[in-house]
Amino acid sequence: MNIKIIAVGKLKEQYLKDAIKEYEKRLSNYCNFSFIEIPAELILNDNLSEHYKKIEAEKILHYIKNNSYIITLEINAKMLSSEEFAIKIKEIENEGVNDLLFIIGGANGICKSISDIAHFKLSFSKMTFTHQLMRLILTEQIYRAFKINSNEPYHR
Repeated sequence: MNIKIIAVGKLKEQYLKDAIKEYEKRLSNYCNFSFIEIPAELILNDNLSEHYKKIEAEKILHYIKNNSYIITLEINAKMLSSEEFAIKIKEIENEGVNDLLFIIGGANGICKSISDIAHFKLSFSKMTFTHQLMRLILTEQIYRAFKINSNEPYHR
């Protein structure tokens, strides 16, 4: 399975880059894993947030294939335990999906046009996290899901 995280904005902090690299290395035993960074729009006017989200959405759409299974990360979406998340990934894999895409929006969130094409909308919390930190949390949970699905030990 090919798993990609499409994220708006650039990852700047070295400690997050290092942690994500470690999980990318671990995930190489289970799947083809990669990141796609979409440049964030410079927010010049908060009243134009929908406009900025539409521009970012056009860039995101460029990377979505017709046969991709799309999971968006949204604050008001379905929350899953790690075990339920593992089951969800296994179900997607069992459906014969080859390309699984996770989409993390920018500072303004995800455009409705992207949310509307998502097969599943996932929330990690009602809290707001930085988009950079969310990349690490999501990557770790994907790794944890593969460990769970492989009946391999992992921290509980």
